[in-house]
Amino acid sequence: MLPQKSPSLTDSARFSVSQGSSRFRESTHLIPSRISEDKRYKPLALSLPVVVGTPLSMLALGVALEIGVNLSNKNQGFSVPETNPLGFASAQFLLSFVPTIFVIPVAFLWRELDWYLRWYQPYVVLSRGNASVEEGILLDYVVVFWSAFTACATYLLQPLGKLRIVSRILTHLVIASSIFQIQQRSMPSNTTVTSTRTIGLTPDVNQLNAFVAAAGFADAAAFNNLTDPPFVQAGWATAEFAIPSSNGLNATISVDTTGIQTNPNCENARNTTFNETTSTIESISISDCAQSVPVNTSMGIQYGVVSLECGSGANLSVEFQPVMFWYAYFHQRSDNAEFEARTVFCAPSIQTFNVTAQAYLQDRTIAECNPTENYMQPNNVTGAPLFGHPFNAVVFNSSSNPFIQARANATNIAIPGTVFRFASQLENGPQSIFDLPNGFLDITHNVYTQHLALTAKNIYFVAENRTISAQLESYVPRLVINSLPGHVLALLLFVIGFIGTFLHIINRRQRRHLFIASPPGSIGGIVSMTSHSGFGQLLVPYDSEESIERKLTGLRFRLDKRTGAIVAEDDDTGDYEADEDGVALLGVSKGHSRNSSLPMSPPSQGATSGYPSWKGSSKPLRTPYDPL
Repeated sequence: MLPQKSPSLTDSARFSVSQGSSRFRESTHLIPSRISEDKRYKPLALSLPVVVGTPLSMLALGVALEIGVNLSNKNQGFSVPETNPLGFASAQFLLSFVPTIFVIPVAFLWRELDWYLRWYQPYVVLSRGNASVEEGILLDYVVVFWSAFTACATYLLQPLGKLRIVSRILTHLVIASSIFQIQQRSMPSNTTVTSTRTIGLTPDVNQLNAFVAAAGFADAAAFNNLTDPPFVQAGWATAEFAIPSSNGLNATISVDTTGIQTNPNCENARNTTFNETTSTIESISISDCAQSVPVNTSMGIQYGVVSLECGSGANLSVEFQPVMFWYAYFHQRSDNAEFEARTVFCAPSIQTFNVTAQAYLQDRTIAECNPTENYMQPNNVTGAPLFGHPFNAVVFNSSSNPFIQARANATNIAIPGTVFRFASQLENGPQSIFDLPNGFLDITHNVYTQHLALTAKNIYFVAENRTISAQLESYVPRLVINSLPGHVLALLLFVIGFIGTFLHIINRRQRRHLFIASPPGSIGGIVSMTSHSGFGQLLVPYDSEESIERKLTGLRFRLDKRTGAIVAEDDDTGDYEADEDGVALLGVSKGHSRNSSLPMSPPSQGATSGYPSWKGSSKPLRTPYDPL
């Protein structure tokens, strides 16, 4: 007679007896109890710093990338050296390679965590017990969502993946290179410059050097299509300042300085006639100021400029009076008229301002000149002796100095001569300008304005050094994070890192009492956990997944807490359908259940149950185990 079981062993929750199954023979009771937790397989990838640090790193990368995108948009990128300091690597290579240095370690750890989670999840289900064959033995992923989630994360955020899958690496590099770019952006910077001039009448103005030089430049500019010289722009003359040198693309500097605006105030004559008796051109301005000039009818082309001793200039010296430019053309026309004359009346004026001047660093020309307020500092241009009356810059008092008089004559004839020669260069010659009602007015206005502005720069400013604030702006290379791919990748990193943090913490808690002594993906580890379980006797090597599921239907699987082995027990759901190839190994006929009422001979019963016939229907008591 078998000994009676102790009540303490029967009723205690600390000990259990496997009910096993009549369909196979198991021998887990022969496995010695595991010695200690030291034999548990503990991969580095599942350590607490890696499990928590990896998703948190992705979360931090997502937040950092989003902050970087916002800073890039706010500051027009990030400063980089104007020249590549690494001569052995191009900027394109660095933009593609350097970002991967930050992502690859996190991506590699995430890949390892992902695979270990997949490998461990079937064992986590088995550790809970009462797992069906679909939930335990044949389980591949946690749920469909987790499978899609990990697959998406693997494709987008694991550039290493499997080293043989080159497409993943290439995809990651394309994403990285599309996020970071080097672009030329206009960037301002505050600086200071030295102003070398201030408003004031130059002492040597009576030498007329400034006037003849300005007339010469205006003449050259008309013939050679030259732009305004430095510190002169469209009638504006600004105080000179030291322009710094720069290699920047389209670099400009904005300076708050002083400027003088000149205006020729030119207009056509109200009436112009030729008096053949006196051979004079008689002209009357709109303001009823009359003037006449003698001409030589034997000469074909004649031009000049004279002062007007009427109107606002009646009490002024000739160099401050308004002027009249005249142009005469004696030739044979189709209507037999042999004489044409045009006159233009001009009354120059000046205004002083505090201005913001923007200059190009490359050629030192003024790009813009915008007045901010009137210039109110005392000076001898708007005050005594000029009182704001500008030089007409073309008519001067006679001088006993032949050199000064020569400069006066040259300047006087240069400006009207420039206007007429410019008209002669046109396709149809000067006749096309005579045929236009404002032909000579437009040309005179442009040439005279440039002459007056350049003259103002030379005579209305005196030397004075002082430091003034300035703003330097140039196109420089900037490291820019593209907004669209940057926001998308930052969102992916943040969402995956946020969700992954909780998922891996929860999964780690589920693995606390799980005992696995070898890597879960190895064949040897699987064999060691099932070698004494017995249900493998129902299977053959050529079973498909469907046939395995069919053969193991009716069994419930769990991990033996004492040994860590996978054990199977009947779930008492009723009959099962067995295949001939599997059942034949145990000598059970197809179609009979484990509860069949048909009698069995003792030998066959022993072969079927896995126990000798002399032991009857009782099962051997397995060794008790302690829960973890």
